[in-house]
Amino acid sequence: MIHLGINDTDPRNWPNYRDEFIPDYLALIDSLRAVNPHVRILVARLTPIGVDHPRFDSGTRKWREEISQAVQQVAEIARVEWIDFYAPLVPHPDWLPDAVHPDARGAEVLAKVAYAGITGRYGGLQLPPVFADNTVLQRGMPFYLKGKADAGETVVVRLGSKELARGVTDARGVWNVRIPALTAVDSTTLTVSTARRTLTYRNVAVGEVWLCSGQSNMAFKLRQAADASRDIAKAADRGLRLYNMQPRWETDNVEWDSTAVDSVSRLQYYRPAQWVASSPQNAADFSAVAYYMGRMLRDSLRVPVGLVCNAVGGTPIESWIDRPMLEEYYPQVLRHWKNNDFVMDWVRGRAAKNLARRPGGRHPYHPAYCFETGIEPLLNLPLRGVAWYQGESNAHNPDSWRFDLLARSWRMRMGDFSLPFYVVQLSGIERPSWPWMRNTQRIAQRSVFASQMVVSSDLGLRHDVHPPYKAEVGERLARAVLHNDYGFAQSPLSPEVTAAHRAGSSVWLTLAAPMRLTTSDQLPMRTFEMAGVDERFYPAVAEVTAGGQIVLSSSAVSTPRYVRYGWQPFSEGNVVSSQGLPL
Repeated sequence: MIHLGINDTDPRNWPNYRDEFIPDYLALIDSLRAVNPHVRILVARLTPIGVDHPRFDSGTRKWREEISQAVQQVAEIARVEWIDFYAPLVPHPDWLPDAVHPDARGAEVLAKVAYAGITGRYGGLQLPPVFADNTVLQRGMPFYLKGKADAGETVVVRLGSKELARGVTDARGVWNVRIPALTAVDSTTLTVSTARRTLTYRNVAVGEVWLCSGQSNMAFKLRQAADASRDIAKAADRGLRLYNMQPRWETDNVEWDSTAVDSVSRLQYYRPAQWVASSPQNAADFSAVAYYMGRMLRDSLRVPVGLVCNAVGGTPIESWIDRPMLEEYYPQVLRHWKNNDFVMDWVRGRAAKNLARRPGGRHPYHPAYCFETGIEPLLNLPLRGVAWYQGESNAHNPDSWRFDLLARSWRMRMGDFSLPFYVVQLSGIERPSWPWMRNTQRIAQRSVFASQMVVSSDLGLRHDVHPPYKAEVGERLARAVLHNDYGFAQSPLSPEVTAAHRAGSSVWLTLAAPMRLTTSDQLPMRTFEMAGVDERFYPAVAEVTAGGQIVLSSSAVSTPRYVRYGWQPFSEGNVVSSQGLPL
């Protein structure tokens, strides 16, 4: 067993000798085979190097990746086995105290990886816990089902009495089979088997599967919503299935005890979840936004709908992005994160409070943490798309809201590069940075492929970050999904301005799609503003032309340069489409 290459990342080595690395490694293997032609050789994918390494930015990260690729080339050329020393350590930067060498916990994990690689014993047939009784599988598109088993075992997958696929487990204990597109089924049995073990999942449905994620406004429970008393009583629906990933410990303003810190640091943050049919009891503690979205999808599609919710209150977006993605594109947010101005002061303060008894512990607000605990277990579950409601904990510095990295991270790791994202734009509240944050979200969803924004600026509370009007948010998400993903003709979108042209002292605004505009309160349109080059904004009068354009004018601005709408922390804009969707 050989693990070489970490020391080659030294700037005295790789820049000078990279062309010799593969030949030298092959020569080493040849020398071993010269002594014993039948020697069995395993080479290891390199262990991680953390962002706190002094040379991380200057080349170490990039060179480690290049060397790791070279090692896998060596394995292919020399026809030797390889094992993975990287993946087990990536989610545990605290196990690499000097950013290079694993401590006793890391060494134990590597010993288990080495043992499994030598023996081929990986604990027998396994699937991630999200596959269970009452699971919903995605219909209408092929997907890959992936799990673990002992090396060389043949795995057979059946749905009911029909064999869907079979495959052989590789030397690293991984099997991965392609499942053909399935048609909707209300209830059947999924069986995954090897010669020594059979996993049987009962009452499995085939339909539409959506992941609903983010922070507290997505975690906000149905029983807290404005219409809870009316809607909980009607929540029984065997075809709407819920997978509720709830935290063991909330990030309230308290000190966690040692049990909580230990569990969180071991990445055991979520309680065990199970798939359940929607009922008044199950729905009451489920995400209100997700429930209302799923209820509308069920009503329109008439097929089983599965909803997974893993939202965690207070989490910044960087906690939901995988570590390698952050290391490559946003490493500064990973460093000294509890004293880092990229991270919102409130976020840092709450984490420090929770970890007061053990400041070195892990926390859900830690960059990459929620990916490692809340997304990693779902990577093999086929999805139709994602509903994302988050941003409150990045609002002080909108540039820190890296939605582009989130979408890229999840799509790459899930193997679905066109996975749709539906983003809820933040509502209104008296916090000065929120107009800038809402604008950042508006721009981001335009620039990220297959993403769309749902506007909620009319549904806020002036002094409460958790407005209870979740039915409207969930149904707006469902309208957009039904139109874009299922071909329903209804207009799902808020009116959106996509062009502005100056004509004398007026500005003509053009909408993305022509539609009739009105106001939510039957009063004149308000909160349009205009400014000249001095960026001093004044109220503007808005009129709608017969062709559906908006014409703005202000006696205080003779040569307009800028226009804006609803640019207040608590927006009082009242322009809506004929269907009531806000501009």
